[in-house]
Amino acid sequence: MIRTEALDRLPVRTAVPALRRALDDRGVAVLCAPPGTGKTTLVPLVLAGLTGERPVRRVLVAEPRRIAARAAARRMAWLLGERPGRRVGFTVRGERVVGRETVVEVVTTGVLLQRLQRDQELPGVDVVIIDECHERHLDADTVAAFLLDVRETLRPDLRLVAASATTDAEGWARLLGDAPVIEAEGVSYPVEVLWAPPARPVKPPHGMRVDPALLTHVAATVRRALAEREGDVLCFLPGVGEIGRVAGQLTGVDAEVLQVHGRAPAAVQDAVLAGSAEGRRVVLATSVAESSLTVPGVRVVVDSGLAREPRTDHARGLSALTTVRASRAAGRQRAGRAGREAPGTVYRCWDQAEDGRLARFPAPEIKVADLAAFALQAACWGDPDASSLALLDPPPAGAMGAARQVLEAVGAVDADGRATDRGVRMSRLGLHPRLARALLDGAREAGARRAAEVVALLSEEPPREYGDDLAAALRTARRGQDAYAARWKQEVRRLSAQVEGGSTGTGPGPRTGTGPGTETGTGTGTGTGTGRSSGAGAATGSATESLHSPSSGPSSGPSSGSGSGSGSGEGRSDDAVVGLVAALAFPERVARIRGDGAFLMVSGTGAELREGSPLRRSPWLAVAVADRPSHAASARVRLAAVLDEDTALLAAGQLRVRGEEVRWVDGEVAARSVDRLGAVELAVRPLKQPDPELVRGAVVEGLRREGLGLLRWNRETEQLRSRLAFLHRVLGAPWPDVSDGALLADPDTWLEPELSRARRRSDLGRIDAGQALRRLLPWATGEAARLDELAPERIEVPSGSRIRVEYGGDQPVLAVKLQELFGLSETPRVAGVPVLVHLLSPAGRPAAVTADLASFWREGYSAVRAELRGRYPKHPWPQDPTTVPATRYTSARLRRS
Repeated sequence: MIRTEALDRLPVRTAVPALRRALDDRGVAVLCAPPGTGKTTLVPLVLAGLTGERPVRRVLVAEPRRIAARAAARRMAWLLGERPGRRVGFTVRGERVVGRETVVEVVTTGVLLQRLQRDQELPGVDVVIIDECHERHLDADTVAAFLLDVRETLRPDLRLVAASATTDAEGWARLLGDAPVIEAEGVSYPVEVLWAPPARPVKPPHGMRVDPALLTHVAATVRRALAEREGDVLCFLPGVGEIGRVAGQLTGVDAEVLQVHGRAPAAVQDAVLAGSAEGRRVVLATSVAESSLTVPGVRVVVDSGLAREPRTDHARGLSALTTVRASRAAGRQRAGRAGREAPGTVYRCWDQAEDGRLARFPAPEIKVADLAAFALQAACWGDPDASSLALLDPPPAGAMGAARQVLEAVGAVDADGRATDRGVRMSRLGLHPRLARALLDGAREAGARRAAEVVALLSEEPPREYGDDLAAALRTARRGQDAYAARWKQEVRRLSAQVEGGSTGTGPGPRTGTGPGTETGTGTGTGTGTGRSSGAGAATGSATESLHSPSSGPSSGPSSGSGSGSGSGEGRSDDAVVGLVAALAFPERVARIRGDGAFLMVSGTGAELREGSPLRRSPWLAVAVADRPSHAASARVRLAAVLDEDTALLAAGQLRVRGEEVRWVDGEVAARSVDRLGAVELAVRPLKQPDPELVRGAVVEGLRREGLGLLRWNRETEQLRSRLAFLHRVLGAPWPDVSDGALLADPDTWLEPELSRARRRSDLGRIDAGQALRRLLPWATGEAARLDELAPERIEVPSGSRIRVEYGGDQPVLAVKLQELFGLSETPRVAGVPVLVHLLSPAGRPAAVTADLASFWREGYSAVRAELRGRYPKHPWPQDPTTVPATRYTSARLRRS
């Protein structure tokens, strides 16, 4: 029986007529409705015709999270008086609950991506609702782009709704072709804001770390809220680890403590969403409870002010979630949960003055995440660079370039970026491309089941209590009875079946995670790529190629997209298999020890293990999970596996290079024959007869690194360079630019032939910089002969002295004793520029500075004369210096002469 009364109470009902009209007229609409108004539950039922108003249509609802997909389907089924699986069903990773009568199906965005890749027309689907689009998850943005493409080319009848919990919908409306924006008013109550910062400063978050002092303060604030206010308490924390630690500090409170996050068991999720008639509850939740879920009974929100976002260090190949300050938009969403059913209160665990400095909105995932999975999706869709996709924000060029390199390295795309057969198969696995590569190539070496066990560990990072040894974590998961172990075993079965069955992509509930610790699906699909993988050559070949053949020709087996990965791996231990598969997933993170607990990854990044780790003395590691705090020089290893050197070379063999290296090292030319695995040197020997071109390149590298001071300079040479710089600044061409940048950019034009003869640092010290600079003079035009005329090294003053001109500043400087300029009324010029005259006392000390000598004699001289005449009585100080001859002598000597 339909629960009509419950349906009628949902505020979004008032917006349904306008939404229907918009879809009838335009086929697209943006629905803005606050959390709890029924946009996720009532709207799909109405559009599907299940509330009696319209003919039945099939509706797909795309949710960004599995927990939200399950909850939405169960709520809609309850409103219809049914259980999920009849007219309302859901599909998430590893779980599919639908039936023949199902017309409303709730799926994750990753599942929808797979369906679009398998069949772009979505046959039988009439309406697609992209829920929580304001969160800007990458999969949701991609789904929207693909659906708009489908509407334009294949299914103009397909109706599309972008549903947002915020009113910031202008971007989505433009993206959907100036779609109508339908707003629903929510029933909300006043929420009192209480600022509750810690009494003492806490350390800002970095990486995954949160200051324990802040978590202690959050727990204390929850206790305070229970004492000061009535109703259930909803506390927002950044992740599962923080939820667990705060829960541990709430032992003994007079309330039931529940934990809500993507990994929570379904029974716990159901209990939270069902409410409680017995006593109070404290619900500790991640951002999933901001808008995706409505928790009944909440009157108080405690906000830690933190959130988790993906970040990628492309230069070091490190991707991870990182803890950040939650945006002001997230803060508003969180606070609003306290006023859903009655007036409420939010305790914000930061100072009010900080609030205005927070970001307005969270960063769109496409701007900050690893884009390898997105790039594979785009390649399978037939748009390798995503330039034709309708996206709110274009993918950053640097991130797309890094993603393309990864896809080429694992054989997922060809040199033109088109998806290969292997890439299509990888996309169907529902894994990040790195993990798909590890599964396919690891299965050939160790068997499908054992490879799947390791990949399942890598796809969802194990709990911290499992430790940082990946092999030990595998053994713990095998015998574990906790929720993580249950999910892991389910994922192992799914992956094993896909590899052994050739990965047809038809299995229910595909994996939607992009890597350890995330839930924003990669999606999968068959796509439109038709190129056959060739292994991408020796430098970027698939692991199968590097494991079985040193050549760069086409490989067979999994690397070409066929086969089922039937290797048994019986001769390998668990540790060996774990290390191999992890290294296949992250070959650039293979690392060799360089000190107790310190390693160097082949990418060139240092890595460190925690104190007490059993891996600290391992000669080689395959680093699976690592992050690098902003203040640290080395990455911090959170999960790794032991490797031996042979396995390291097999797994990361495409990064091995042998050759001659002549480089500038520690201030000298170093010539070596090197066998290296990326940045890790395997073997080194001195090179007695290095290639002269390589030596020259090393010498130039040294010059550019340490500067032109390596050459031989003297005062005259420095003066010549200053004169040339002055002429270039004042007259321009043909006078040369002699700045450091210009000289180092093209050393051939002035340092040859001496540069090619140099073999070491001392040879550079013998090169006469002055002689070299004179090669740059404009000899061809004849202007070189005018150097002394235009920028003379010295100027003769009225006393007969030849005074050096300094050209180092903005204006040439002539420093001369005042008496030597008597009788001179016009300021000397060089290249048409008046010099800046530094007038000196008889002792050579500064007395005055002028660029207008005539003006000085008229207005400034009398004051200088009055000040210095008594100090230097032996020197002439005439009243009118323009009428007496200049001199460099005293008055007495002048009289004698």
